[in-house]
Amino acid sequence: MATAEKDENGTQELAGKRALVTGGSRGIGAAVVRQLLGAGAEVLTTARSATGTVPEGAAFVEADVRTRAGAEALAEAAREVLGGVDILVDNAGGARPHPSASTIPDEEWQNALDLNYLAAVRLDSLLVPGMRERRSGVIVHVSSAAVPTSAPPFLHYTAAKAALENYSRGLALELAPFGIRVNTVTPGRTATPGGEATREQWARLGADSGRTAAVATPPLGRDGEPDDIAHAVLFLVSDRAGWLTGSNLVVDGGEFPRG
Repeated sequence: MATAEKDENGTQELAGKRALVTGGSRGIGAAVVRQLLGAGAEVLTTARSATGTVPEGAAFVEADVRTRAGAEALAEAAREVLGGVDILVDNAGGARPHPSASTIPDEEWQNALDLNYLAAVRLDSLLVPGMRERRSGVIVHVSSAAVPTSAPPFLHYTAAKAALENYSRGLALELAPFGIRVNTVTPGRTATPGGEATREQWARLGADSGRTAAVATPPLGRDGEPDDIAHAVLFLVSDRAGWLTGSNLVVDGGEFPRG
């Protein structure tokens, strides 16, 4: 792999670290890959298909993390390519909106759970044993700031992400004695191709009880950029966040205030 340039702070704070990022071919995932490379990490990323937009310097493997078999194949590829994983960023996710919760088909409920929740559970379970042996490691789960609103068109998605947040807190407690930190990053409205396509789908559904809050401009006056989220991930996987585990870092421009 190519040698990455130093990050914008001129450091290589992740030199020698091996990172796996799911859903890293575009959007937030690709920004995370670039930030990790810039900080000196060796990075493997994955998506269901190659898109030609994988950041230069990262290794790539096609994988479908929605299934146990896909997660197992990815974990094995990570061990072969990287020799082990010190940093795991479970970023893959998504779902399409529906007119109401009652119109979401069973298969899309299952797909939402598999992609947004169980993919992380499965991959974590496959890679945590190596971290436990080394008594070090960092896991970051990417959630969604829309979880507290539970908008009906996305209830399958937000329910899966809510489960991810709860699981993340519990896993952090379990793994803390082994020197493994587990945290969540929760993005708000972010300017990505996938996010824009989803918002267009939502707008075509017409007005509904959950639409207004989700499409309004965040209080800080702009949509987030992928790097806004990636900077948060970089912080959490670095030694600067060495006293943080079980936390949820919300990066949403004030879009969804939490009490």
